[in-house]
Amino acid sequence: MKISRRTFVGGAAGAVVLGSFPSRLLAEIKKPASPVTITVADVAGNLALTQGMFEAYAKQKPDWVSRFAFTKAPAPELPGKIKAQQTAGKVDIDLVLTGTDALSAGLDQGLWLDLAAHKADLPDLEKIYIPQAWKMQALAKDQGVVVTYYPSGPLLEYMPDKVKTPPKNTQELLDWAKQNKNRFIYARPANSGPGRTFLMGLPYLLGDKDPLDPTNGWAKTWEYLAALGENIEYYPSGTTQVCKELGEGTRDMMVSTTGWDINPRALGIVPAEAKVAKLDGFHWVTDAHYAVVPKGVPDEKVAVLMDVLNFILQPKQQAIAYDAGYFYPGPAVKDVTLDMAPQASQDTIKQFGRPEYADWIANNPLEVPLKPKQMVEAFRIWDEKIGSKKG
Repeated sequence: MKISRRTFVGGAAGAVVLGSFPSRLLAEIKKPASPVTITVADVAGNLALTQGMFEAYAKQKPDWVSRFAFTKAPAPELPGKIKAQQTAGKVDIDLVLTGTDALSAGLDQGLWLDLAAHKADLPDLEKIYIPQAWKMQALAKDQGVVVTYYPSGPLLEYMPDKVKTPPKNTQELLDWAKQNKNRFIYARPANSGPGRTFLMGLPYLLGDKDPLDPTNGWAKTWEYLAALGENIEYYPSGTTQVCKELGEGTRDMMVSTTGWDINPRALGIVPAEAKVAKLDGFHWVTDAHYAVVPKGVPDEKVAVLMDVLNFILQPKQQAIAYDAGYFYPGPAVKDVTLDMAPQASQDTIKQFGRPEYADWIANNPLEVPLKPKQMVEAFRIWDEKIGSKKG
């Protein structure tokens, strides 16, 4: 589970009205016969960024949605739950908010509704997305819609009183871990954004044969992770525990991302004085959250969900995604600046954001994550070769 955090909902959310999008005349979406309840399952911590958008929709269109019912679950558990519901012919989850982990698992198992038939009901995504968000959209294979985006990592976060000189490259990181046994930590990649970003970023840092082929192209990565793992006590099941251990002082350095750096410090879970570092020659591995619809959701609700997605992809709604920096920056669409966000978000980013991020994002390559099939395989190999060594 992600860290529980406040979602800031200001006047911007309530004031937004539905508008038109460029380059596409949206088809008229059929209004439901009576307001429906939409159940939203969040397995990515995405509600921290979007709950205010959903609530603004319900307030503005009570004749479409009576309420949104929000639930949360760990990403690895959800595909099995949805599969069981589909087998029983009773799907009670209408919309899933997920990262690339459960998206990939669901694509692999055929869980998600193909939205290709509903393209006329959505804006022209290529026109409205920032370029990297559009690249992330390709990973959904028409079975999901990007709702938030960030450059992610991998970054190192450390306590400066314990780490006087942070590692500058992968060899220095390995050397530091050997010299400071059990003081470095990261979480299981299948359930951690920073964990999987680190996993997918290492092939670029190590000069592996093929960064997009974990089976045949990551020989250096698997060797490196095994050596690093000899100096790691255990792998937590999620990033929340990693942050707590850094904050409590039981670890001195962790794998992080822009959002997992800013937000836990804003919440006081990690001390404000924590610092971040990047390794020489690193590539950002970008990340996104997706809205996906399980197969078996009634057509009437699918129509409502298309209307909801139109609403939350508007710039003024997207500005809410700045939140408290959890997915920094957060918005997936173009021309959404921090000054459009609720004041509380602006204040948080001003206090806990880092000026160097703008330079790092502008001057280091940005790569898309593995394709779904390869990502599932990378998680499997990590679990077998690396995670299993710690039980």
